[in-house]
Formats: sequence, C-alpha cells, structure tokens
Amino acid sequence: MIKLKTEKDIEILREGGKHLAFVLNALKKASKPGVTTKELDDLALKLTKDFGDKPAFLNYKPYGADRPFPASACISINNEIVHGIPNESIKILKEGDIVSLDMGLIHKGLFVDSAITVPVGRIDEDAKRLLKVTKQSLDAGIKAIKIGGHIGDIGCAIAKFAYKNKYGIAEGLCGHGVGFAVHEDPYVPNEGMRGEGPEIVPGLVIAIEPMFNEGTGQTKIAKDNWTYLTKDGKRSAHFEHTVAVTKDGVEILT
Repeated sequence: MIKLKTEKDIEILREGGKHLAFVLNALKKASKPGVTTKELDDLALKLTKDFGDKPAFLNYKPYGADRPFPASACISINNEIVHGIPNESIKILKEGDIVSLDMGLIHKGLFVDSAITVPVGRIDEDAKRLLKVTKQSLDAGIKAIKIGGHIGDIGCAIAKFAYKNKYGIAEGLCGHGVGFAVHEDPYVPNEGMRGEGPEIVPGLVIAIEPMFNEGTGQTKIAKDNWTYLTKDGKRSAHFEHTVAVTKDGVEILT
C-alpha cells in the first residue's frame, strides 16, 4: 500500500535530503586512487552521526535476505551494480575505476535515499559516456513526473535513454517508495509504458534510480549474497534521487 506524506513529513525529508547530499559529496571528493572502500564507509558513518542522523542501510535486512547489510553505504565498483559491501574485503580504488556511492539516511525518523556514480582519477571515454547518459536518464525520469500521470511514465522516460544508447537496463532492480521505511510501495521500474502503474498524486515520495550496464541487462549475485554484478562483467552506473510530489509539482529532496 502506498503511504502518502504530509507537508510536515516532506519538510523533515527535505532536511534529511540536504544532509545526505552533503555526505555523498564528501564521499565523491574522497574517492581517489589508493583509498579503500572501508575508509569511504567509515567517513559516511562519521558524517551521518555528526548530523545526529542514522545510516538507513546498516543492519537493514529486507525480506528474503539471509543476513543484515553490514555497512553504512553501498559502494560498488565497475561491474558491481549495487549493494557492494565495503567492509568485508579490502577493496582499493584504482585510477580509471568508476564507483557507485549509494546511501540511505534516517533523519528524525524518516528515510531518504540517493546514489551517484563517480570517476576515480581519469576514466576512459566510454566510462564518461556511461555516467553521463545514466545521469541524464535520471533527470528525464524526474521530468516525466506530473500530477495525474502514472509511475509507468517514469520508467518509459528512463528506458528511452538506454535504448537510444544501446545500454542494458539492470534486470530485477528498480526504484521504490521511501520515507517511512527504506523500501515502500510503489515499485518504480526503469522500464515502463506511459499511462500504466499507480497514479502520481501529491504526497507521493519515491526514490528513482536508473542502473545502466555497458553490456546486457543480465545480472547475477556475488558470493556475499548482497552485491549485484553484471553477468557479462561489463561496467555499470547508478544514479538516484529521492523526490516528493507536492501540489506545486515535483521536488528533488536529495
């Protein structure tokens, strides 16, 4: 069931979104060759606590998972699509890597969620293009949100960028409602038909998160039972914003 948010809820989410944007920007600046993903995760936890907030992913156990997520941030490198665990093995960022920084934050009891994919040092032109197009698809998905429209409008707008640029859309992964929990209804797929799905109304708060692969959209799960990988080993990019629908339109909260 979709749980709509009040103006007061959105005000709190707006505050939390600013905090999360600050944390992700700090992680972006810190993502340099020689830095470990655990160092990034430690920084994420410290900055979150400095705000008086809590990391939403730490010890989160969704339905079907065999164990809670053991870190504050999901940090996924190159062919890791999402849910990369930063603190269970030593992963050192290298020149030319692309790294997805995905994090949720709890502010005054309410949840926001956001992600960016960033270059580590100099990256090749194909990687630059992958990041650019995936980010553009997120912007297009947000622009497709209109009161009285439908969730399918968002996926339709996102998918056009994948089809046009011959990227795979990561299978089995999508956006979602957010606010009172890490994941809520509705699902927000990265493919869809205009006019299909739940209606877009004021009070709706959703996380939109396109994930594009250089190769096919096929995925597999790593041995840690959390990390999603591209099945063909090619790179993936991920961008995400939490957005709120108000009577005045759509607002990016993160």
